[in-house]
Amino acid sequence: MKKLVCLLAALSAVFAFADTYPSKPISIVVPFAAGGPTDRVARDLAEAMRKPLGEVSIVVDNVLGAGSSIGSNKVAKAAPDGYTILLNHIAMASMPNLLRKMPFNVETDFEYLGMINDVPMTVIAKPTMPAKNFKEFRDWLNANKGKINLGNAGVGSASHLCGLMFQNALQIDMASIPYKGTAPAMTDLIGGQIDLMCDQTTNTSSQIEAKKVLAFGVTTAKRLTTPALKDLPTLQESGLKGFEVTIWHGLYAPKGTPADVVAKINNALKVALKDPDFIKKQEALGAVVVSDKRVEPTEHKKFVVSEIAKWSPVIAAAKEYID
Repeated sequence: MKKLVCLLAALSAVFAFADTYPSKPISIVVPFAAGGPTDRVARDLAEAMRKPLGEVSIVVDNVLGAGSSIGSNKVAKAAPDGYTILLNHIAMASMPNLLRKMPFNVETDFEYLGMINDVPMTVIAKPTMPAKNFKEFRDWLNANKGKINLGNAGVGSASHLCGLMFQNALQIDMASIPYKGTAPAMTDLIGGQIDLMCDQTTNTSSQIEAKKVLAFGVTTAKRLTTPALKDLPTLQESGLKGFEVTIWHGLYAPKGTPADVVAKINNALKVALKDPDFIKKQEALGAVVVSDKRVEPTEHKKFVVSEIAKWSPVIAAAKEYID
């Protein structure tokens, strides 16, 4: 009888907790630098989720390093109360293959909360690149083997993964130049210190529109409709058959977060994904807000598991790891 009373008391406490959630500010951990493309998604989403969560304050906490594993590990080890959640991108699928020692398990140490968006990538080059189209660009790459500098926002970043696949598709080895974030990589690309980069439209659209960099293709199966990018051919059109890379973002909570709290966050996410202002901001950056079944926690997890399998051979072939 005593055990039963204790169990009932514990259950009552859980339900009471869920009923009052959220009662204090929520922290969204972004494992990348402030001002980068994933940070922009997080800040727009925080604003859109604030109202459906009762006007609670949502703070973005940038905890970067080690291919996003430091910030992700912070959330994996946080109290499972719904007040510390993770917003990460395709790194959730690359970390199990990139890190020699994983401090957590992507599949078992998180509660999956739902996906946010799909973000196309663009292949861009320094403004002094002597090429007017993808054919000329490819010719230049072939003529400069052994001298090409390919920038990225750090090992494990979206730009790093896209760069690996681009090299794979062309069968051209390039010197991979990792930066501490997208912003410094873009600065050096504009200044001509590196030759090219493959990065998210959330970061490249404005630079392409301002003609600060040259754009040679998008990584989606179909052309984009965004004004700044609508005339860009797909890499498949340009001869890289089967080349398709889309960077996605999702939300995660520590394993053991109460089911009712997970449901509340998921519901707030669904409301945010239908917010006209949020959709408009994402579309302006070339991102597509998720509207399919991946917004459900179980489908979100199935998708990530399939992406882990997809990226495993690409990373293994490159032999670029994080110690």
